[in-house]
Amino acid sequence: MKLLLTISLLLLPVLANAQPRAQIREVEQRLSEMGYWTGKVDGVFDSASRSALIAFQKYEGRPVTGRLTIADLEYIRASMGPGAKEPGYAHVEVDIDRQILLIVSAEGSVHVLPVSTGSGKEFVDEGETSIAYTPRGRFVVYDKTPGWEKGKFSAMYYSNYISGGVAIHGYATVPIQPASHGCIRIPLFAAPEVSKLLTLGTIVLVYDNVSFVSGRLWAENPALKADALRRGSFAYEGKVEALGRTKLKLHRGD
Repeated sequence: MKLLLTISLLLLPVLANAQPRAQIREVEQRLSEMGYWTGKVDGVFDSASRSALIAFQKYEGRPVTGRLTIADLEYIRASMGPGAKEPGYAHVEVDIDRQILLIVSAEGSVHVLPVSTGSGKEFVDEGETSIAYTPRGRFVVYDKTPGWEKGKFSAMYYSNYISGGVAIHGYATVPIQPASHGCIRIPLFAAPEVSKLLTLGTIVLVYDNVSFVSGRLWAENPALKADALRRGSFAYEGKVEALGRTKLKLHRGD
């Protein structure tokens, strides 16, 4: 009897990944209602469904596995959903600590995706050592590249530039941890639609638990935002940290 009980408990996470289509559809529907970007709600646990689950696990501080367990199912059923750090106007938020991106509407609704930002590690570009750092602060989308763009390190998909060569863009791999050279990676499937939503001049707030710059002033004063857009890659308000003799190099590339 003890042996059977042990085997049953060990199989629970596995069985949860083979749930009936109706339950998967329930999960997709609930995640979608909360604002997570699930793709089509069809009861098929595809890459978009997995991406939404990962974003949920990140936001809620749960183990980030991308695997739907019985515990996650119950947690999803009881959750209220994510909210913007600064609601009340249309903008984008990149939460570095949680590694998620929120597209916030003027009404306060959100669309949430998992991201991978700067790894914080050193890398060499054109003979210079730089830090893979995603700058924190207040930005606007000042330039865009539709479709594929070949960067110095790899291909970027639907790039939305916010500071120098730092962009929000689709990428073939979006690890659960920070892994880029400074850009903000999002899943490929969502990149074209995200690019449509992130029009030129869209306010983007990038923050962690010790740094936050409000975008409300730009939202309430279009002239200030227009000036930031005109200044393009130089329109940066926040902080950039360099370590030792290394430096942050804002190149175009992930």
